[in-house]
This record gives sequence, C-alpha cells and structure tokens, in this order.
Amino acid sequence: MGSSKPRLLVVEDDGLIRMDLVDMLSDRGYSVEEATTADEALVVLEADLGFTAVLTDIDMPGSINGLGLGNIAHERWPTMKIVVISGRYSPSAGVLPPGAKFLSKPISERVIEQTLGELGL
Repeated sequence: MGSSKPRLLVVEDDGLIRMDLVDMLSDRGYSVEEATTADEALVVLEADLGFTAVLTDIDMPGSINGLGLGNIAHERWPTMKIVVISGRYSPSAGVLPPGAKFLSKPISERVIEQTLGELGL
C-alpha cells in the first residue's frame, strides 16, 4: 500500500536551523525539500506542485519574508498547509494566512509533531 508521507518545503535562511528541521522531518518519514529564502521557495513551489505544506521562517533576506510567502502560497495553492516560524516575531491573527499555524523558536520535536498532526499531515 502506498501510504507515503506528505511532501514538505522547509524555508529557512539559517543553515543549522534548516538542517535540524529537515533532519527532524525526514526522520519522521516526510519527503522534505529546502529553500534558503522565500523568493527561492516560490520558484520551487511553482516548478513542482507536489508539496502538501510549507514551513517557513519569517525573517529572511530577499524581496519577501515568510509571512509574504505564506500569504502568496495560500492564494495560489489554497489547499497547501502553512506553518510560520519565528524567534523574533509573534504575528497577530490577522497577519497569518487563513488556517496557518505559528510556532515560536526554538521548536521542539514534540511541538512540530503536534502541529503537523493538527494540520492532518
């Protein structure tokens, strides 16, 4: 039976944090791709429509930040699940894309698992 786990895109400009997230999610059986900026993430998402969810940091270099990426992803791919992550900001409810989850850094494995479970992943 093909019970393959959802494909996730991790968007984080800090290499160590990105590597930790990718490893943590891969260890749980998810297929994980990565991008270092929101601009790069949009290119990846437009080229490959197979992603189920985006986990994105807010504060990154480039023309858009993680909140912008989340809102664009929600508009273009309404079924995509979005998790916004930050160690600096705590966005108010109206700023996050509809249905998005917010996680504050540092993130524990338990919190990641619980959040993905809440999103049905």
